[in-house]
Amino acid sequence: MIEPVSAFSRIGEENAFAVLARAVALAQGGADVVNLGIGQPDFATPPHIVEAAIAALRDGHHGYTPATGILPLREAICADIARRTGAEVSPDRVMVVPGGKVTMFMAILMLGAPGVEILYPDPGFPIYRSMIEFTGATPVPIPIREENGFAFSAAEVLSLLGPRTRLAIVNSPANPTGGVTPRAEIEALVAGLAAHPQVAILSDEIYGQMTYDGQAHVSLLSFQEIRDRLIFLDGASKTYAMTGWRLGWSVWPDRLYDAARKLAVNSFSCVNAATQHAGIAALEGPQDCVGEMVAAFDRRRRLVVEGLNRLPGVSCIVPKGAFYAFPNIRDTGWRAKALASALLDRAHVATIGGPDFGLHGEGYLRLSYAASEAAIEEALSRMARFLESERPA
Repeated sequence: MIEPVSAFSRIGEENAFAVLARAVALAQGGADVVNLGIGQPDFATPPHIVEAAIAALRDGHHGYTPATGILPLREAICADIARRTGAEVSPDRVMVVPGGKVTMFMAILMLGAPGVEILYPDPGFPIYRSMIEFTGATPVPIPIREENGFAFSAAEVLSLLGPRTRLAIVNSPANPTGGVTPRAEIEALVAGLAAHPQVAILSDEIYGQMTYDGQAHVSLLSFQEIRDRLIFLDGASKTYAMTGWRLGWSVWPDRLYDAARKLAVNSFSCVNAATQHAGIAALEGPQDCVGEMVAAFDRRRRLVVEGLNRLPGVSCIVPKGAFYAFPNIRDTGWRAKALASALLDRAHVATIGGPDFGLHGEGYLRLSYAASEAAIEEALSRMARFLESERPA
């Protein structure tokens, strides 16, 4: 019998796609499903970005590009980073990749191995732990706590570092919690990392332009003292409603960049040319579309938090970033995954159980408010009826 090598028994997946598939199957069977599970903006990609891709195809951009991405896009990425963070980055350290996950895949594959420890947020994006386990490295969870507003604690991160630590992954604004780590904590983390020069940092900043209530996003790229070991992750999926375009980018330290380039050559070769030209239009074109989407997410954020806090047994702190709410459902008496399954099957509301994001996710659900206000209101109404009438088995 032909089977994959043993490492594949350790690889996980992102359950949001399984929930999406179940929701689609229910809808195809005639159910009216409200999907607050998948983290996908409900906006169309702005027209000037779409037109740039069409123009690129008409102009004959049909061939291979450099594995690292076309230079005009890498230059546009550098200009965008400088505009938003003040950090000067060379295009020679920028890698264009097909989506944000590729940077995680590369970084963890590059630095993970048996005997190595890698820190990751818990609850956090599930691919972090999946890839760590795939490499044979030991995953060390960084607890992300509700009492801290779902920001990471620098002291807690630093306390987990040891001689076997090779990589620490941080994520702010955060998926699944919507937490934003304040500047003081990030500065404390950077200062403490001076005592751990063997530790690389992967900073997932894919939601960096989605913050609220005056909570500023602080990029780790703005700290020159860790730039020689910082891997910066960003992309167009969330900011420009381009999830299906598969366009991400990263900034690498000198010593790791060529290894990332080789991984690109050995896997995806290059990002498709038309998408890269669309990326230039996104970064260099008008940015009012970003502000309009974030303003809409802000309105939806307030709507979903107010509604969740009216549900029996549910409480929800106000997320400061991204487009997720992470309500505490412990007082309902339900286990999180059981409640998420019941809500989908019986109330036709798709959410994600907190344990899909880690051990510390028990007692929570993740709701994406990247859906319309009407959809959010309908989902909350169905959840209220369900919780008032149904009890856990």
